[in-house]
Amino acid sequence: MSALTIENGATPAVGEPPDTGARHKLTAVTGLAALSLDAMASVAYGPEAIVLVLAAAGGYGLGFTLPVTLAIAGLLAVLVASYRQVIAAFPDGGGSYAVARAHLGRRTSLVAAGSLVLDYVLNVAVAVTAGVAALTSAFPELYGDRLWICLAVLVLITGVNLRGIVDSARAFILPTAVFIGAILVLIVVGLFRDAPVSTAASDGHASVLADNATTVGALLLLRAFASGCSALTGVEAIANAVPSFRAPAARRAMRAEVALGALLGVMLIGLSVLISRFGLQPVEGVTVLAQLADASLGHNWAFYVIQFATMVLLALSANTSFGGLPVLLKLLARDNYLPHVFGLKADRQVHRHGVVWLAVVSAGLLVFSGGDTNTLVPLFAIGVFVGFTIAQTGMVLHWRRERGPKWMAKSVLNGLGAVLTGVSAVVVTATKFHDGAWLIVIALPVLVFAFEAVHRAYGKIGERLGVGRIPEPPHRERSLVLVPVSSLTRVTSEALTAAVSLGDEVRALTVCHPDLEDQEATEALERDWALWNPGVPLVRLPSERRSLGRPITVYVRDLGTTEPGTRVTVLIPEAEPERLWQRALQNQRGAVVAHAVRRDTNAVVCRLRFRC
Repeated sequence: MSALTIENGATPAVGEPPDTGARHKLTAVTGLAALSLDAMASVAYGPEAIVLVLAAAGGYGLGFTLPVTLAIAGLLAVLVASYRQVIAAFPDGGGSYAVARAHLGRRTSLVAAGSLVLDYVLNVAVAVTAGVAALTSAFPELYGDRLWICLAVLVLITGVNLRGIVDSARAFILPTAVFIGAILVLIVVGLFRDAPVSTAASDGHASVLADNATTVGALLLLRAFASGCSALTGVEAIANAVPSFRAPAARRAMRAEVALGALLGVMLIGLSVLISRFGLQPVEGVTVLAQLADASLGHNWAFYVIQFATMVLLALSANTSFGGLPVLLKLLARDNYLPHVFGLKADRQVHRHGVVWLAVVSAGLLVFSGGDTNTLVPLFAIGVFVGFTIAQTGMVLHWRRERGPKWMAKSVLNGLGAVLTGVSAVVVTATKFHDGAWLIVIALPVLVFAFEAVHRAYGKIGERLGVGRIPEPPHRERSLVLVPVSSLTRVTSEALTAAVSLGDEVRALTVCHPDLEDQEATEALERDWALWNPGVPLVRLPSERRSLGRPITVYVRDLGTTEPGTRVTVLIPEAEPERLWQRALQNQRGAVVAHAVRRDTNAVVCRLRFRC
């Protein structure tokens, strides 16, 4: 029995409501869990990044932690307001790529897309390594196996996302809620403390305050601001993945964006207030968040709950990329800047190829870094600032063109955001250039060049296929079907039956090699063929080099000269065992012939498989 597979959408059973795909999409709550983990987890390292920079100015410098954090919170408010407008204006997703494509031109939109791709990929690697680093800090004996643990975590997150973004959101709601609740409890309790309850976590650890403290100048504050802006990574993810939300998608996405901004702002400001209240100083080997938990809640079970929740959320914050990047890749594929396979969806509304590609590239980065967070951090967050700046600039032009209500105020807001994020992008790149940021400076234009190369290739293919032009009306041509055979079996009979049903004329082809054994086999086949007499001629094709595909392709090309106007189809019969392991026993002759004919001729290739 031949196996004919037609890929089509599943038809619902009688009486069942049609599946609109809504159950595989996000609500505001599940969207917050699926797409905000990157931003939420950044409170574990954002305030610490500020403190570490200001520590160069000694204890006096640390006094500027809260003002710098307030400036970052102000920028966060600008970004949330901006991306809320991006969601409303561009409900198909894409974030800064969609904005730039509409208002800043093709090349700028590709820069935005490239920066987002790099940021998403690096986010996965950084999130996984940071989470595993927290684990190995608690259990030092696992340090030597950190790379394998990183890869195992990546496989886990990938597997969850291949089941659908809703399943991943449901799986991550609990750890997200535990982390947010723990941080808010830490802040509230800490606000009622006049002094640290415990300093056990930092006791015995050397302070990283500079002995020869520098003055607090504009450059130091800019560096602290830029470093602290790492807490803003992930704010754009919801705007990039609007199509993943249930209808009304834009409204739900805007609610999730506002909730993200409010929670992140409260946590950042609250932690910075506690840093100033407790006079906290950064020390080697202990995170700032751990010191705050120790000071507010004491060195008890609550302290370990916060450490464990932080570890889990850092590892799972990679899910933000799995939610946002596949949608961006789909848009790029739609615009012919990536292979169209990235636009395909699986049964659960999953862009499976985007998920798998992200996992593979991230795994390569993990292997490259050996699972070490410090190797990857200098590369992180540069791309997102480039995307922020492009999105803000594009929205300024959007308001100037639309000129809707309060367009001037909105333009000023986005313009201010563009200036702030642009300055941050320059400062971060300059300060981290020698630490590895130069790789991003090289990788971004390379990625843009790759996008354009794919677009040019699709343009050439479209020109050859006449895409967008009305083709000539179909007309009938003489049809000749060629069937390669090597023996007389039931498969041969079934193949000829299919061939005579398809073409005006059918010829069987057999390739004969020069050695005596093969010639004898060919002569035996010819005798059996004459006795069988199927009404189809058997053509012998000699091959001096023991090639299988080349003699057939030469014969097909010669037909173009000797029989012009003939439509040639090469029908290749193949036996397909029912069990998967038995398919490894096949000789792959059909694949060899199909590859040769496709490569060297314009004939139609049909591989007809028969279950056996």
